[in-house]
Amino acid sequence: MPLPASWGLEKTLAEIADAGQFRQLRLLEGGQGARVTIDGRTLLNFSSNDYLGLAAHPAVGKALKTAVDIYGVGSGASHLVCGHTSAHAALEDALARLTGRSRVLLYSTGYMANLGVASALLSRQDVLLQDKLNHASLLDAAAISGAKLVRYRHADMQHLEERLAALAPSEQRVLVSSDSVFSMDGDVPDLNALASCTAQAGAALQLDDAHGLGVLGEQGGGACEAYGLDEAAVPVLMGTFGKALGTAGAFVAGSEQLIETLIQKSRTFMYTTAMPPALAAATSQSIELLQSEGWRRPHLQQLIAGFRKKVSALGLDLMPSDTAIQPLLVGEASAAVNLSKSLLDKGFLVVAIRPPTVPAGQSRLRITLSAAHDENDVDQLVQALAELVGR
Repeated sequence: MPLPASWGLEKTLAEIADAGQFRQLRLLEGGQGARVTIDGRTLLNFSSNDYLGLAAHPAVGKALKTAVDIYGVGSGASHLVCGHTSAHAALEDALARLTGRSRVLLYSTGYMANLGVASALLSRQDVLLQDKLNHASLLDAAAISGAKLVRYRHADMQHLEERLAALAPSEQRVLVSSDSVFSMDGDVPDLNALASCTAQAGAALQLDDAHGLGVLGEQGGGACEAYGLDEAAVPVLMGTFGKALGTAGAFVAGSEQLIETLIQKSRTFMYTTAMPPALAAATSQSIELLQSEGWRRPHLQQLIAGFRKKVSALGLDLMPSDTAIQPLLVGEASAAVNLSKSLLDKGFLVVAIRPPTVPAGQSRLRITLSAAHDENDVDQLVQALAELVGR
């Protein structure tokens, strides 16, 4: 039985379509990689977050299959009941070593991790300061915590200082939350200045390193490794497995006291089934590959630098980013969608990003590069862009 007509869903869907914001699922007929198959067509894929090309790595798949024989498929319960296995514990230990943190706690998704942190640490008398372009999960975390939300201009440390200075002195907790790599812009704020500004104000810093973990840092330890930020500088560190590590799930890393507090108070940890243990084993294998196949990060950086140089030669302006996320600003949503469709016709999967994900008038192609690409793949995309929008 459908929902009552009074709910107005038909009108809502029509309004979304009229605004050029209607979205549809794409059905992939195989795994992730530099090439994917959709509707029987093989496409060069420049839309995935599989930055290191590990999602279909044979060793990761083998680790998962082996773990299924040991643990089965599902974990059966929450971590606190009987769902926490030696595979989960091994992954937590590996992540603690990788990030240089005292302890780690696993979550099913990054979204749940961010919600869980805010709800466990903050309440109505507290303040949460956030970058204007933070991921939706961090904004929703503010709402669920009940804390007062104060937003500062994107990557503007002077504005953050002003916001912090304007807070009334009290016993309240003050948490500053920011993405490390912004998922739609690909840029990285001055993380050292962010940590220093936060510490000087007596506040605590949370970094969402979803798009930095595995890619940034000499060992793939993420933004904190790359910028030399230890546990004291970034007391709350969140990372995910569904990007560079090629699996799924997330974690929060920090002090012994932080992790114990989350175990006792984080509802999104306490009241959800633990991630499948085989997935935890596969993720541990991905972490091993960060070291044993260390060529992936420098190869990716070479592709990024080459792509930016070649696109710049076309007279096109990419947004400022040295990460795997290379947005090409188009403007209106319809123009971005049309350009994405034209690239699809030429055999490239490059997704258009539109409002409400980005502000009106700032629709873009979110081009992402992967270590699974080679220079020829990149050259083909550059040639296609030259034919469609080159000046």
